[in-house]
Amino acid sequence: MPTITVIQVDGSKKDIEAEEGWSLMEILRDVPFEDIEGACGGSMACATCHMYIHPEWTDKVTAQDGEKTDEEEDMLDLAFDLNDCSRLGCQIRMSKELDGLVVALPGAKVDW
Repeated sequence: MPTITVIQVDGSKKDIEAEEGWSLMEILRDVPFEDIEGACGGSMACATCHMYIHPEWTDKVTAQDGEKTDEEEDMLDLAFDLNDCSRLGCQIRMSKELDGLVVALPGAKVDW
């Protein structure tokens, strides 16, 4: 099973197993991480699954049909602590190609 490394707000890292075919929102919400709510259930009607994708993974995420759409950009405008690596977790599906993916929760002190 693929894994994801999650950098939490306090800077600690947690490796979790990730079910293929599930969105990052579903995976992190179900662990659970309090900072990932997924209030809309993945219909891109809120920004409560906002997270940061490590820059080294940006190309791999978008290659999995996870390109950031105008609708996602509009919804991210509602999120707090945005940076250039911000994405909605509901828009990215886990696959074996994303094994080892590194993400950070909003507000985590990362230099990317």
